[in-house]
Amino acid sequence: MTLSMAGFTLNDACVKLVAETVPLFQIVFLRGVATTIMLAIMVQMTTGLRFSMPARDKPLVALRTLAEVAAMVAFLLALTNMAIANATAILAALPLAVTLGAAVVFGHPVGWRRLTAILVGFAGVMLIVQPGTEGFNAWSLLALLAVVIITARDLLTRAFSPEVPSMTVAVLTAGAVAIFGGVISAFTPWAPMGLYEVALTLAASVLIIAGYVFGIMVMRIGDVGFVSPFRYTSLIFALLLGLVIFDEFPNALALVGGAIVVATGIFTLLRERMVARAAARAAARAAVTPGAPHG
Repeated sequence: MTLSMAGFTLNDACVKLVAETVPLFQIVFLRGVATTIMLAIMVQMTTGLRFSMPARDKPLVALRTLAEVAAMVAFLLALTNMAIANATAILAALPLAVTLGAAVVFGHPVGWRRLTAILVGFAGVMLIVQPGTEGFNAWSLLALLAVVIITARDLLTRAFSPEVPSMTVAVLTAGAVAIFGGVISAFTPWAPMGLYEVALTLAASVLIIAGYVFGIMVMRIGDVGFVSPFRYTSLIFALLLGLVIFDEFPNALALVGGAIVVATGIFTLLRERMVARAAARAAARAAVTPGAPHG
């Protein structure tokens, strides 16, 4: 999970660096093409590309793809116009938003402890955004919008049936991002790219694939409740990259807000793990009735 977060955060840093001299959607298009090609080859060589899926899932996959493109646009616009650590810290509120969204949409039970943690976590996000202060950056509202859209994407993903091939969805999403970037970039002049810009764009493609693949691997093999808090290592990477590469460092309020978001997020994830284990134990006890044979 730590490697996954490193991949995603380093990808963000590469895009932010290239965007200093190259239009954003030119980068999105070129990175999307490279990502789609490499990901499709990798999937074909391993599990094989399978595009068949139940009819009920096709609209969900289409909506998820649209949400992915919209979230990408919102976050990259925010990222290229604000400190990388601040943008990453806002995105760290995602587990809180998904927990709340699952409760509203799917009726998942959320006790007062987790609800309190979610509210405190969102208060931490406000410390990062700092509306109405001198440090307020309107682009941070786009980062917040990205959190909302990614929450919708994740809730759509939870509604998929098991027959939907996850890596095929990843390839389709990468292709959709490339097409969107190509269409938008056609309306703006392209900038020439030297070896430096080309290398960073290719590096971003490799890093975003690494982030996605490592994330899938750990979710399939690891204990989700244990590994999920390691998502917050992305904030450490973002702080280091911001300081070393971009000469950026969040102010005291943003640092406090980031710490609150991380603390409440970890609490929420651990609490969900405890509740799931308690439910499993209760179900096991209910299955063992008096007088029943034991294996």
